[in-house]
Amino acid sequence: MPWKDNYTTSDEIGIRDDAVIWPDGRHMALGLTVNLNPATKRSGITAKDLAYPTWHFGMNEGLDAFLDLFARLGIKATFAVPALVVEAYGRQMEAILRGGHEIAAQGLLGEDPNVLEAGQEADHMDRAGDILKRMTGMTAKGWYALPRSDDRFATGTVTDSTIGLLRERGYAYFGNGLADDAPYYWISDFSKRESLLTLPYYYHFDDTFFLMFPHEGTGLERPAALRRNWRAEFFAQYRRGRYFNITVSPARSGWQHRFDDLSGFLQEAMTYPGVWAATASELAAHWQATNPPETHLKPAASIWRDYEDSLS
Repeated sequence: MPWKDNYTTSDEIGIRDDAVIWPDGRHMALGLTVNLNPATKRSGITAKDLAYPTWHFGMNEGLDAFLDLFARLGIKATFAVPALVVEAYGRQMEAILRGGHEIAAQGLLGEDPNVLEAGQEADHMDRAGDILKRMTGMTAKGWYALPRSDDRFATGTVTDSTIGLLRERGYAYFGNGLADDAPYYWISDFSKRESLLTLPYYYHFDDTFFLMFPHEGTGLERPAALRRNWRAEFFAQYRRGRYFNITVSPARSGWQHRFDDLSGFLQEAMTYPGVWAATASELAAHWQATNPPETHLKPAASIWRDYEDSLS
């Protein structure tokens, strides 16, 4: 199963429900990732991407609606933002920070590092980090590589070097991993037990794959299916006391009929006792304190094997 290479971490056994502990006796954690990456190609954001009317709407009316909703419900969100967007939309970034939300990095141009030349991934990370610190006054704690429209497998965009490079630069967490439904440690160097805390992501809960494809504006969007997914997974994770994350963009979920679905879901979720709606960095800090890799990471050889007659 080749996609597991350099991907599976720890001992391939997820944390048991009774071992998951949230602060102040909270019952479950709810993560909300806001994706502010308009890139449509692997090379990253272009002038055309920034010229779309939907993008302009998202960064103005859509974003305002998001921030008002989060404030009303007491939700702290994490905004995954390419450095170019942070630099170009200073007013919006200030509003996000005033609301108590987190701004995390999402590349220099929201690009796929697999299309970069040797050494460029590290350079782009450094430049992105410098821009975010200069524009926000803070060092970004998290890094995201969320899927885009040209991501065939909806897994996000990383290389074999990404996690190690993030560790070297002091990042506290990587924001979108598919190996578990609770935070886990992504091993970058098996022999040295080097790893980076990774937060769960799944494209079935990302509005990109329901509100933009096959083609935006064709009438083929599936908002009802998206909300069904959100509600079903939230109830399942609440019952178990674990973690649930949704990913939304104001350029998609900011339009009123779609915003009604997001607003309705979040309002319903926050009525459940013990829901901790925290930023990704707050979640990461808690998880590292209660499940430190020194005691909770158990590296083991992958159970996955390929055989001559395997279809993997």
